[in-house]
Amino acid sequence: MLNRGYAYTTIISSKYHGQTLLSHLASLYPDSTPQAWQQKLNNGEVTLNGVTATGSESATLGQTLVWNRPPWIEPDSPQHFEVLFEDLDLLAVNKPSGLPTLPGGGFMENTLLRLVQKRTPTANPVHRLGRATTGIVLFAKTPQAASNLFANWNTPKIQKIYRASGKPSKSLAKVISRTTSTTTFEVSLNSGRPHQIRIHLASIGHPLVGDPLYGSTGQPLENLPGLPGDGGYFLHAQYLKFRHPITGELINLEAALPSGLGENL
Repeated sequence: MLNRGYAYTTIISSKYHGQTLLSHLASLYPDSTPQAWQQKLNNGEVTLNGVTATGSESATLGQTLVWNRPPWIEPDSPQHFEVLFEDLDLLAVNKPSGLPTLPGGGFMENTLLRLVQKRTPTANPVHRLGRATTGIVLFAKTPQAASNLFANWNTPKIQKIYRASGKPSKSLAKVISRTTSTTTFEVSLNSGRPHQIRIHLASIGHPLVGDPLYGSTGQPLENLPGLPGDGGYFLHAQYLKFRHPITGELINLEAALPSGLGENL
């Protein structure tokens, strides 16, 4: 789909004070070459303190830099989610594989955040799942609920259990089932780090089936066949248990395994 474009806004920090604007843009957004940035400047896509920039300006501390990215065609992604729980303060949904939680990596409108906010404008996610990861994503609908959940998310007060499928070998993880080609684990978290489950299982010889990034050592693979955000691996956020941030009620959530993945998870 063709989105509406997006205005990326930053404030010049002391680190970049005195750089030419072209150099600053190339370092801030390294996915584009300086030549490509000069073309964007020539197209009038960049402003500095509200004035269309040429790229030769000297960046000054505190200036407002805006890149008005024109509309672009986003990659396809699922356009549905299942509501698992909702009240005045919270919304929990079951995210499908292939749908990013938040904007990024070329996705702006085709995200779980945008889909949820079309239905519930005040909802904001308390955490995120990787694009290929399925399962429970919890949203706060009020500032009070968000504050409480953010404070407790990476503590034992909130219990998170995932289903992960790894290659068969000896493991200290809790084994749920085995087949001739995969082992299914139940993984509990008291924290949430980037790629945490993928790295931890890989480091004990159980990389997620289809993971394009991490091998059996837990280190990134050589000659990577895909980017870190690429799909293809099996990871499902199945259970979430916590006290309601406003009422104190014990909330137990479960997201059913995705259709077609039951034999792998």
